[in-house]
Amino acid sequence: MRYALVTGDKGFVGRHFARYLRKHDWNVIGCDTADGADAREFFRVVDNVRVDLLVHCAAVVGGRETIDGAPLALASNLELDAGMFQWALRNKPGRVLYFSSSAVYPVFIQNETMAFGGAGLWRNGLYENMVSADFAHAVNVGVPDQLYGWAKLTGEHLAYRARQEGLNVSVVRPFSGYGSDQDASYPFPAFIDRALRREDPFTIWGDGAQVRDFIHIDDIVQACMAMCEQGIDGPVNLGSGQPVSMKELASLVCGQAHYSPEFKFSTGAPRGVSYRVSDSTALHGFYEPEVPLERGIAQALAWRRRSL
Repeated sequence: MRYALVTGDKGFVGRHFARYLRKHDWNVIGCDTADGADAREFFRVVDNVRVDLLVHCAAVVGGRETIDGAPLALASNLELDAGMFQWALRNKPGRVLYFSSSAVYPVFIQNETMAFGGAGLWRNGLYENMVSADFAHAVNVGVPDQLYGWAKLTGEHLAYRARQEGLNVSVVRPFSGYGSDQDASYPFPAFIDRALRREDPFTIWGDGAQVRDFIHIDDIVQACMAMCEQGIDGPVNLGSGQPVSMKELASLVCGQAHYSPEFKFSTGAPRGVSYRVSDSTALHGFYEPEVPLERGIAQALAWRRRSL
């Protein structure tokens, strides 16, 4: 029997991991504030627990409104990550899976000038070596996306230090993960819900031209497990490599919902960077995403209809 500790196992990513692991005959130990088990307290008081895999999903998260509007709420991630790595050094799990983020990439290379002007240098996507866990390098190439990006880059630095202490650590940088049961504070489920309510006009934050890279939660989980099983440290981008604007996403969702609303753009709302797409070359070396966006939309529409 293999044992896994999944922190944040009631959150979007964590519950999908826990479900996958149990389905594949892992014994899963969960730790989530939804069950009254704060991971920070767990890391302080629980020891002598031997696990083959530690999946660290516990984090203070939220959509763009939280990242831009309540950055100090995300500072708890620093405490969570530091506690986790200290616990791992004491208890020596077989491997640690650390969830970083595409927010670690410098903002200036994702804005209009760099993404769309001149030679369009970043149209092929952001690749892993653009930023590293070396803080001097990070400062020289440009700052990450808000305090959330800084916290995740700090987590990558802790992972680097933990490897030097002998831990096996895999680091992933998910781009825009999505799925049927995701919280509606994120664009994908918010668009699904607006379509099911047949809102007209259909509101899109920003001007609708901002581009993202959507990857299904099933592909995130399976790619991460492939990394862990093959002993790949990373960091590795988790993304489809396919650019999709917010307006394009809304059009796809409304098309599958069989209605054609007017789109209303809320230019005063948080919109994030202009162009954030993964170079997925490293990912394709060991895993190929299986769920196209169109199928993910159809699944989400069906699932959320049943949930209404």
